[in-house]
Amino acid sequence: MKNATKDYDVIVIGGGATGAGTARDCAMRGLKTLLVERYDFTNGATGRNHGLLHSGARYAVNDAESAEECIAENMTLRKIARHCVEEHDGLFITLPEDDLEYQKTFVERCQHAGIRADIISPEEALRREPAVNPRLIGAVVVPDGSIDPFRLTISNVLDAQLHGADVLTYHEVVSLIINNTRVEGVRLRNNLNGEEIEARARITVNAAGIWGTLIAEMAGCKVSMFPAKGSLLIFGHRVNNMVINRCRKPANADILVPGDAITVIGTTSDRVPIETVDQLRVTPEEVEVLLTEGAQLAPALATTRVIRAYCGVRPLVASDDDPSGRNISRGIVCLDHATRDGVEGFVTITGGKLMTYRLMAEICTDMVCKKLDVNARCETAEKPLPGTHGESIQQAYNVHKDHSPSGRAMAGDVSSVQRFFGDRTYAEKVQYGRHGADTEKISIGSDDKDALVCECEQVTVGEVEYAMEHQMVERLIQLRRRTRTGMGTCQGQLCALRAACVLSRKTGVEAAKADLRKFLGERWKGMQPVAWGSTLSEAQLIQNVYRNLLNV
Repeated sequence: MKNATKDYDVIVIGGGATGAGTARDCAMRGLKTLLVERYDFTNGATGRNHGLLHSGARYAVNDAESAEECIAENMTLRKIARHCVEEHDGLFITLPEDDLEYQKTFVERCQHAGIRADIISPEEALRREPAVNPRLIGAVVVPDGSIDPFRLTISNVLDAQLHGADVLTYHEVVSLIINNTRVEGVRLRNNLNGEEIEARARITVNAAGIWGTLIAEMAGCKVSMFPAKGSLLIFGHRVNNMVINRCRKPANADILVPGDAITVIGTTSDRVPIETVDQLRVTPEEVEVLLTEGAQLAPALATTRVIRAYCGVRPLVASDDDPSGRNISRGIVCLDHATRDGVEGFVTITGGKLMTYRLMAEICTDMVCKKLDVNARCETAEKPLPGTHGESIQQAYNVHKDHSPSGRAMAGDVSSVQRFFGDRTYAEKVQYGRHGADTEKISIGSDDKDALVCECEQVTVGEVEYAMEHQMVERLIQLRRRTRTGMGTCQGQLCALRAACVLSRKTGVEAAKADLRKFLGERWKGMQPVAWGSTLSEAQLIQNVYRNLLNV
């Protein structure tokens, strides 16, 4: 078995937002850091949520601590990750079958947690959000928004690397290296070629989400997790411009989130066995619940094409026998296994949610630094992530987005605004929304670089090449998560082949063919639960194109 080329201060297991954020924080504090992920980044719950920029309002009534954490991190992410955030408020609506008295309690708890919550009339709610159910009898505006978890996570990874961290994807932890009662590192298997290596560190951080319970078992520690499956649906166009929530106790299908050019309805919540979390599928019953209840939020959903279904598993820490997990706190859990279990050199960070990933990373890195006797202050809430621009530039970008609130650039930034948007094509403006300031690194200005790979998402050859060079992209699934290639209405009908051709220049033709087959299989996996009407026709067309015309 090979050994890693150097020893580390800290190894972080898990390439979701929490793991990436922890690696960034550790690296920024001067620790020699290694981040390992068994597949690609955002493979778990981070890449399988509804992309809500939580105000914390959803937790205000039942989980005040989580609500306060959410609103604080909401405001932080608006500053440090502007290119990942779309700012629009959210509506919490009360329908005739709901208890209007709950609205009063909801507003009081929000205000107590420091969350802006303004009661508006049903008429004003319909003016601000025409898609909302016109039967509403109450409405509250809160500072919700949308956030792209893929962009957010890769930005954290890139910044960790800029601060000296090493990164290994497609490397799975098969066991921990334990000497007496101390964890000294990890044994890793390369999931692409089967090769095994060892990496050693003074501290190993378990940030593996729901799989963290299995990592803990490798050290003889028990972390009781509650695997709560949540299923969601993606609609083929953007139905609403504001987040729409049901103002009631949390239940299935009570939130509608707009993002990019689509709308997401979520979620269900059911406990599943830990052994099944890698093979979960969306069921017909879950689809029916999401469609039926979703139409109560926005009636247009009843006639809007559904292009995809997907599900994820929340990494909740078990505390009771609640069959849905909705009453379990979304609070942050950071465990020092030395004091808890007598196992030194091992820390678990879990619980929480996407919105609090940075805070979770800070808490975990504080613990790591304390154990290593390192005196270094956290700066992740102050220093922007790669790609983030100044506020006036981001406002100027919003002017170019038909679905975003208009903004005005400050006079002193006119030259910057003109440089970014004056002569930009539509594709370049869309790409700015994905990469922010790093859009400058994308090659433009020639027919071959400006050629579109994905029409739905306006991805060019230049952007694909940028992702390959700067964002660790060698496979279509990685390209999808970095650029949204294949995530549009056609679900990869032609862009998958074009993208595979560009990637083949780096990976080789045969590897690209195998990758293309796998990618199309994954696209079908999400289409199958909603394969009726236009979506079924689209799937049949994709099959004919690739099997009959292209012999794939």
